[in-house]
Amino acid sequence: MFAQLPPALQNLHLPLRLRLWDGHEFTLGDDPSVTIVVKDPQMVAQFTHPSLDALGAAFVEGKLELEGSISEVIRVCDELSQALVDEDDSNLPVRNVHDKETDAKAISYHYDLSNAFYQLWLDSDMVYSCAYFETGSETLEQAQQAKFRHLCRKLRLQPGDYLLDVGCGWGGLARFAAREFGARVFGITLSKAQLALARERVKAEGLEDLVELQLLDYRDLPQDGRFDKVVSVGMFEHVGHANLAQYCKTLFGAVREGGLVMNHGITAKHTDGRPVGRGAGEFIEKYVFPNGELPHLSMISAEISEAGLEIVDVESLRMHYARTLDHWSERLEDNLETASREVPERALRIWRLYLAGCAYAFAKGWINLHQILAVKAHADGSHELPWTRDDIYAP
Repeated sequence: MFAQLPPALQNLHLPLRLRLWDGHEFTLGDDPSVTIVVKDPQMVAQFTHPSLDALGAAFVEGKLELEGSISEVIRVCDELSQALVDEDDSNLPVRNVHDKETDAKAISYHYDLSNAFYQLWLDSDMVYSCAYFETGSETLEQAQQAKFRHLCRKLRLQPGDYLLDVGCGWGGLARFAAREFGARVFGITLSKAQLALARERVKAEGLEDLVELQLLDYRDLPQDGRFDKVVSVGMFEHVGHANLAQYCKTLFGAVREGGLVMNHGITAKHTDGRPVGRGAGEFIEKYVFPNGELPHLSMISAEISEAGLEIVDVESLRMHYARTLDHWSERLEDNLETASREVPERALRIWRLYLAGCAYAFAKGWINLHQILAVKAHADGSHELPWTRDDIYAP
């Protein structure tokens, strides 16, 4: 039994209550909005150095329970961590092995969890990437359709264009590009669960003549320049820093001269790609995206350029992703009972922290989201892009 708070916590003023396994409670500030229920006595010592990965891991493993809205839990726990844990700028960038077998297992771990689980909190097209809010007031459904349109317009997609979709997910973008822009689409994924449902939806919409989806590693893509355009959404985060050069060279080899390549993905805060401090990055690496590595904008841009592609447009959608994740988190929280029947309790705990935590991280600027448009210029340096961006935003 503990008669008082650990010394490190006694001078903090946070809207936080600690409730111990024996019923004792300690309040760190007025009108607490969050309660952490400590179920394991060994966790008390952890509160003298409450890194974000340690707190997250304790919740995932059932050593802590959290009371309060999940977004408020994230905010208050970050303030607790800030007060007691120094930001460690000495973290080294992660460098994982990224062979085909390892990447396939990592993708399966994350994406083959349960299609029904994802359907609870994604939009009807099951778009698992940053939406695009043209005014900020759109529904999630509207914003995801706007993202598809934004990507297709940036790619200047035309009827008959042959589009490569690298990391096609559940096929929402592939179907949109075929249905709304008349493109022929070849999409690839490493997730068997995604592929099965994506093919069902292609068939249901009668798009089999325009959309072909396969289980294929990006390293096995044809290198004969057969594609007019390439789009890669939420993909390069899984490639790994060591393989970025190969990834970019593969996209270069897949697209024709004059063709466009769009990379849409999460980027790191630090230029060397090391994870954000106080353990947030380590938590995601361990529990959410094994082998995931975020490149900084400068890192991925350098590799795109070295591969022979010319970058012609870059757009940050950081605040768009914060809002997208807020939508996802709120929808999951509204469906916790149903979700608990779809995935194990441990997985649900991970995803609750992950969605709310990432919304907070994007809002705080710990990570970013960039769309990078590049062209494979003709031998004489020319390309067919218009002089301005006006066509992207035309009604």
